[in-house]
Amino acid sequence: MRSEAPGPHHDWLDDDAGPVVRPYTMTGGRVQPVAGGFDLMAFVVAGPPGNGGEQSPPQPEHQAIISMAQQPISVADLAADLNLPVGVVRVLLGDLLASDRISMYEPPASRQFPDDDILKAVVNGLRAL
Repeated sequence: MRSEAPGPHHDWLDDDAGPVVRPYTMTGGRVQPVAGGFDLMAFVVAGPPGNGGEQSPPQPEHQAIISMAQQPISVADLAADLNLPVGVVRVLLGDLLASDRISMYEPPASRQFPDDDILKAVVNGLRAL
């Protein structure tokens, strides 16, 4: 029996060794998402409850993503909040996107790059700090 107070402690986390479950086990050894190319700044939103048809229930990591994505959240924020590598989160998001459990919104790409003078001024300002 544990003598620890209840809290955010997980059985799969060893304070000295780190996570006991390695990231590749969460993704089944996959390193590329099955659907979508997730930019760090892309926003993810969970679909309405019941999306995904009659597929098997999602893994705990998938469920955590769905619960966090009830409001739009960026891929980078998801990875930070889940304390998982971005590559793992991208694979998990690909699974959810393929099963229509989430939607993805990419920010529009900037077609105009900043002027070189502005970049030099920023670099000089940072150096002055």
